[in-house]
Amino acid sequence: MDVGPEDQATLETLRPRSWWPRFVPDAQLDADDGAAALAQVLCVFVRTPVTREVLQRMPALRLVATRSAGVDHIDLAACRESDIAVVHVPDYGAASVAEHTFTLLLGLSRHLCEARGRALQGSFSYRGLTGFELEGKVLGVVGCGRIGTQVARIAHGFGMKVLTFDPRPRPEATIALGINFVGWSELLERSDVLSLHVPLTPETHHLLDDAAFARVKPGVVLLNTARGGLIDEEALLRALDRGSVAAAGLDVLEHEGGAAPEAPMGCGGLGCDRGWVASHPLLRHPRVLATPHVGFNTREAVARILHETVDNITAWQTGRPRHRVA
Repeated sequence: MDVGPEDQATLETLRPRSWWPRFVPDAQLDADDGAAALAQVLCVFVRTPVTREVLQRMPALRLVATRSAGVDHIDLAACRESDIAVVHVPDYGAASVAEHTFTLLLGLSRHLCEARGRALQGSFSYRGLTGFELEGKVLGVVGCGRIGTQVARIAHGFGMKVLTFDPRPRPEATIALGINFVGWSELLERSDVLSLHVPLTPETHHLLDDAAFARVKPGVVLLNTARGGLIDEEALLRALDRGSVAAAGLDVLEHEGGAAPEAPMGCGGLGCDRGWVASHPLLRHPRVLATPHVGFNTREAVARILHETVDNITAWQTGRPRHRVA
């Protein structure tokens, strides 16, 4: 599901000859499809919600293999009830996502979009385009896993000071990277730039809400390349309007296709609908730099995803499943 022509061609070359794959659009999962009813493995990306209803239409299904690290688009409880294994790709693009995080930060710090637009109009006036330096600023990293750690490495290269909040502090990161683990309140109060790198779970849903934005350092820059549901978007708009958040770089939105808030599984909008809604108030906000969930999308990361996915399915077939989350 959700496989472009180039990725499909790569999967065809990687797959064992004994496999009989069928590449179908997501919409066909809603149809009365005899092939879907016989499928034992469902391979999806984050834009395909795997709901209880989908599982009920696939009685022979034994494995869901997602080509992603996140699994919030899959109803894990329903999979467990039906004895369907779920595997993911936990480490494919830490560098890709971390680099995109800094792409957003650098774009905001130097008003890159506005500057390009002015140059295209033939205006070379610098008035109103004054930026800020990263050197000496405090970067608060929420979640110090693979991506968060890579973000910290890049930040040190810019001369930034790094703080992190993580429910599971990693002492080795403190020693090797000079990362200071602090409490949630201290992170909000001290960070000049706040970057999110935690999964979307019931505990992290709307982690940044009105209460959190009331405690941030005035003029903080917010970055999110994780999941849109980590942020209460209405609260973010209020924080932007009053200036407590100076700017936001967002690669994700809570409802990326404009899906209703009651979208299944709280899937953060991934797969809940198709395409971003151009009228979304955050996309239109003058101090928001948004990209359409492309942080993962480098040649290197995509190649790793496809290889790891094939290896995951092969391992499951041989009775030695790996990277299993359910």
